[in-house]
Order: sequence, then C-alpha cells, then structure tokens
Amino acid sequence: MKVTAAITAVQGYVPEYVLTNAELEKMVETSDEWITSRTGIKERRILQGEGKATSDMAVEAIKMLLKKRGITADELDMIIVATVTPDMLFPSTACVIADKIGATKCWGYDVSAACSGFLFSLQNASAYIQSGIAKKILVVGADKMSSIVDYKDRNTCVIFGDGCGCVLLEPNEEGLGIQDALLHIDGSGRSHLNQKAGGSLNPASLETIEHREHYIYQEGKTVFKFAVKNMAEVAAEIMERNHLTSDDVNWLVPHQANLRIIEATRERIGLPEDRVMINIQKYGNTTNGTIPLCLWEWESQLKKGDNLILAAFGGGFTWGALYLKWAY
Repeated sequence: MKVTAAITAVQGYVPEYVLTNAELEKMVETSDEWITSRTGIKERRILQGEGKATSDMAVEAIKMLLKKRGITADELDMIIVATVTPDMLFPSTACVIADKIGATKCWGYDVSAACSGFLFSLQNASAYIQSGIAKKILVVGADKMSSIVDYKDRNTCVIFGDGCGCVLLEPNEEGLGIQDALLHIDGSGRSHLNQKAGGSLNPASLETIEHREHYIYQEGKTVFKFAVKNMAEVAAEIMERNHLTSDDVNWLVPHQANLRIIEATRERIGLPEDRVMINIQKYGNTTNGTIPLCLWEWESQLKKGDNLILAAFGGGFTWGALYLKWAY
C-alpha cells in the first residue's frame, strides 16, 4: 500500500489580548464599517509582553498538541516552521522551538513563503514521510504580525493579527492524508507586497528606520486582484485534476486574508457557505497561522475521509492549493 502523510493531531493558540476595530478607530483614520465591509475583520489578537516572540506562541500550541496525541517532544523527527516573523533572522525559529520544547532528536528548518508558507511546509513534510525519511513531523504555521505592522498605516494595520496553529503528520496506509498539491511562485509580484528593509538588499540603518521600511508594505488593489484570480483558479484546478466536483468536497479551508477573496474562491468551486471555514472576523490575517487555526477550530466537525481543499495566496507572489483526506 502506498504511504501518504496524514494529519493525526491539530492545535492552535491565539494570544489573549483582543484588538478591536473600535480601538483601531482611535489609532488611525478608519471606521468599523470601513474595515468590516472591505475585509470582514472585526478583531484580531496581539501578543503582548516583553521578550515574547513567534516561538512562544508556537510552544503553547505544540505542548497542547503533544499532550493530545499522547507523545513526547523526543519522538519528533522533524519540525518545519512556516513564518515571516522569525524570532531572529538566524538561527531558525524551528531551532528555537526544538530547544524550548526539549525536542533533542529532531532536525528542521523555517519556510518563508509569506501566507502560503503553511501549504508549502505541508507539501515538504509529505515528501519526507512518503520517502520514509521521517515518521513524525510537526508543521507549525506561526506569525507575530504585530512586530512588522505599522500602526500608522491604516491600509495594513487593520488586516493583521498574531496567532499560531500546528499539525502532526504521520505515515498513513489507508489512502488518507495529503493527496495532491499545486504550488506556485511569481517573484515579479515582490514590489507590491513586501518588507523593504532588514535583508541584505537594504540592511537596517537610520535611514531605513526613519522611512518606516521595516514594516509591511502593500499595494492593496494590485494584490487583491492577483489574489482573487489565482487563489480561486488554483483551488478549481486541483479539484479538476483529482476529478472532484463541489459535491465531493466537504470543506474549503482558505487562507484568511480578506473575506471577499474567500468568497470569490468559494463561488469559483461552487461550494455553499456552510462548507467554508471562516474565522477572519475573530483573528484577522495571521499569515501562516490562518489555515491551521481553521483546522483547529473545526476539528470536532471533521470526519475521517472528509475531502478538504486548502488554498492560500501570499506576498512574493506565492499561491497554491492542497487536497487532503482527513484521517481521524
């Protein structure tokens, strides 16, 4: 029997502090009506506290996941962390997490693919499991977006929040788990959504700080148009490639960037609203955290054998869809 990589446990973590639209109205020129009508977001979570980083949210989620699955950190073979807000440029956040949870027998790395990173990481992990290189892989999607959000920029500060979700992938011989993935990158989109400074192109300097170049920069209209078209098309394409109709798909699990993008994807693949996971109103766009947080929140409604289509779009540009069968 062919070995596939199946999700055997899922867990999420969001910080306690809730940043509401009403609070943002006091910070920038905006309104609850404007934010809600354009994005669908009502509130988002923000990680507070001195010295708190992306890894701290991940550790909270991972501890609960390990307990739920009844395993120890020492049993993990790999940790793959999808993030655009690593604790540091190096070492990797995977290294930091491994140390913090006491995973002394594993290896791993970070994946930087903006909001598509969690999907890219799932596909990576799937290949390691299918090849027999690893048996237990922890895939983490985590971002402390508040660390790179400019709270004077009303176009971006209303969108992003902090959060983390993680899944455990293990070998499956029942034909469940990850079935197929379609992943894409197009670097010509890099000027429309990026963080201008902090890398080798524009290292940190007084000028980059003065020009507020260490924050998210986004040309909203350009990104929206590209995202609507490509996220919807790739979701439809993976269904077609696997001979799935809308009747065959139990759940669409879309990246939570914008309610209108989610709606366009839902309509393109012909699913009713009650088969789409949406929590953007509560958490905003947590970048790599959105898809695993959805899986965590809907876990009790998922049934063994359910067909899930995961779809994402991110800066780069990056985008893709992944087809998996729920395994428990």
